[in-house]
Amino acid sequence: MARSNRVKLCDRCSLTAPILYRVKYEEEGDWVFVCPQCWQHVSQENPFYTYGGTWKAKKK
Repeated sequence: MARSNRVKLCDRCSLTAPILYRVKYEEEGDWVFVCPQCWQHVSQENPFYTYGGTWKAKKK
């Protein structure tokens, strides 16, 4: 069975990425998916940061 690549956009920069992280980074924020580059910005020294899992374009 052929596996297709799934596509999802980063909620912060709107670029596609093969791996996205599900996070909350604002006090009253919703869960969002961010790419590794945006993840570095929202996670560092952020008391409201919460990790919620990893999304991968290539699902096993």
